[in-house]
This record gives sequence, structure tokens and C-alpha cells, in this order.
Amino acid sequence: MPVAPPRPKGPHLNALRAFETAARLGSFTAAAEELCVTPGAIAQHIKSLEAWAGVPLFIRNTRGVILTPLGEELLPDFTSAFDQLSDAVHALRTKATPQKIRIATLPSIAQLWLPERLGKLRQIAPDISVSVIAVETSPNLSREPIDVALFFKDGPLQKGDTEIFRDCIFPVCTPEIAARLDNVSDLRNETLLHDSTWSDDWRLWLEAVSSDWKFPTHGPVHSLFSVALEEARHGAGVLIAHECLVQSSLKSGTLTAPFNHKVTLQRRLIMNTTSAFTAKRGFSLLKSIFCEKP
Repeated sequence: MPVAPPRPKGPHLNALRAFETAARLGSFTAAAEELCVTPGAIAQHIKSLEAWAGVPLFIRNTRGVILTPLGEELLPDFTSAFDQLSDAVHALRTKATPQKIRIATLPSIAQLWLPERLGKLRQIAPDISVSVIAVETSPNLSREPIDVALFFKDGPLQKGDTEIFRDCIFPVCTPEIAARLDNVSDLRNETLLHDSTWSDDWRLWLEAVSSDWKFPTHGPVHSLFSVALEEARHGAGVLIAHECLVQSSLKSGTLTAPFNHKVTLQRRLIMNTTSAFTAKRGFSLLKSIFCEKP
């Protein structure tokens, strides 16, 4: 009886993905974060790939890892291959569930800017379902199951980017505190509230509006803008606000802008989408709603 010889086995797809991600990001830890596994799992996958290939792909040292010359040579082909695979996966998910949209954005945008606009979307297209993921850093759309990313950027627009608006900042506080503020120098006697995400905003605003901006700007620092905003609403101090995030508080009168000085920054809110989603009806609807002037 003839006996078929065993077929040679290739490397596991997870090992190839671990190599490409770690090589692209230059870190086992960063690769683990992107792939939602542990750094130990990344190291084990790469070790198995190196054992299969019979050559090292990374040089390990106390400061981290660097690619070997062979690893550097192979990386562009692996990245191109996984980009194509990701495009196919996005196309599959988009075509299989065309009425479902997944949006990743900053917690402050998710809490204070997005709900009103998603309400308009529901009125226009009740058949579209939107899920929102609040994260501090923009996801890699080519590798994660996200259709739309809404984040602030300072640099030039890239492929898939749509500018929504430029960030405009200015101080806000309760009417009671505002009654004590006749000019910018009066801020020396007030508690200044800070949001750690935009820790430089007080300096940016003061530099733009006052030649005497170097007075101390220390004060409570909050990790979420929404927390800092609630503190301002309850009279804890004066907060540098983002125009897009305080419209409802200004309209209701719970907060007021004590000065006429507003500073428009180079920082912009950008909507970035996958190529598969850009061709869909949901993209055009979101773009029209998000870019609509308040």
C-alpha cells in the first residue's frame, strides 16, 4: 500500500502577523497592544517563526529589539500582504453588514460632541446602527475592525482624511466666577482647571491674547475633559474649553465665556475612514452631518 509522505508545514499565520506588527512598530510591547495579546505571546510567535526559518529576524538587547538585515528586507512584503488581507477583511465586513458602523474617537468627543450628531443620523437613516468606541489614541484602521476614526491632528491631511473643523479654545466658567473677571490678569486670583489630554492649552491661549501670559497656570489636572468640564460647571474654577465641546453648556447658561478672546489652533478634528467604508452610503451621511455648521 502506498504511503503518502507528510506535507511540510508552513509557519502559523499568527506568527507571521506577530513578526510584521513587531517589525513595523519596532517593539514587541507595541505589537502586543495592537494585536491584543501579551508581549510574551508576541515573543513566542516570533521565536517559532525564527525556528522555522532557521535564522534570527530580530536582535534582542537590553534596550529592546531591532530588525536584522533580513528582517528589514522582508518587512515591506509582509506589510503589503497584510494590508491587502486587511482590505479584504474590511470589504467582507462592510458588505456583509452595510448598515452597521463602528466609530472610534476620543472620550470627550464621544460624550460631548457625537451624540447630537448621531441623533440626526438616526432621524435621517433609522436603518443604520452605530457603535462608538471611546479610546485615547487613534486606531490603525488598516488593521482594526473600525470604519471611522474621529481624532484631533496637527499635521497635513492623509489618504482617507476629512477635516471636520479647526479646534477653537477659550476660557469658560460659571456666571458667578465670570462676574469677578474684568480682564485676563484677574485669572491670577482664580483656580485654573486643566485637562491632561490638552495640557498645553492654557499656555497657547495666554500667549495669543496677553503679553503678560507667564503668570502661574498650576491647578487641578483631570484625565478626562468631561470631568474637568463638570468641575467648571460646579464652580471649581476656570477651564480652557474647546468650542465644539461646550456648546450645550454655553446655550444653557451654566457656563459662560468671560472674555471675547478665542484662539483657533492648527489642530483639527479629522474623520479618517477605510477605503471600503468611503464608498458606502453611511460615509456620505456622516460627512454631511459632521461637517454641518452648528
